[in-house]
Amino acid sequence: QVQLVESGGGLVQAGGSLRLSCAASGRTLSRYAMGWFRQAPGKEREFVAAISRTGGVNYKDSVRGRFTISRVNAKNTVYLQMNSLKPEDTAVYYCAVSIGDTYDYWGQGTQVTVSS
Repeated sequence: QVQLVESGGGLVQAGGSLRLSCAASGRTLSRYAMGWFRQAPGKEREFVAAISRTGGVNYKDSVRGRFTISRVNAKNTVYLQMNSLKPEDTAVYYCAVSIGDTYDYWGQGTQVTVSS
């Protein structure tokens, strides 16, 4: 079993920055790929960014160059640095861990609101 807890969300003006954290317990995350997803009101949950166990990264096109995913294995934590935020980035952000072929465990989410 894995427990994931996100933090760092909040209200920020357009152009601002936030850093989300995802702290894990129950397993050592360094062995697994991790991802960040988001869900805006009335929309389906969508992929934002992922980092492999070897550090390879992948981003949704609309956030590439503005968001950075990273991990600190010693802290069993994954981060999402979000810069140049836009109102369309407003959503609940979730982290997830891929133990098998899919994302198997999810956090409870943290709200990010970007005002114009």
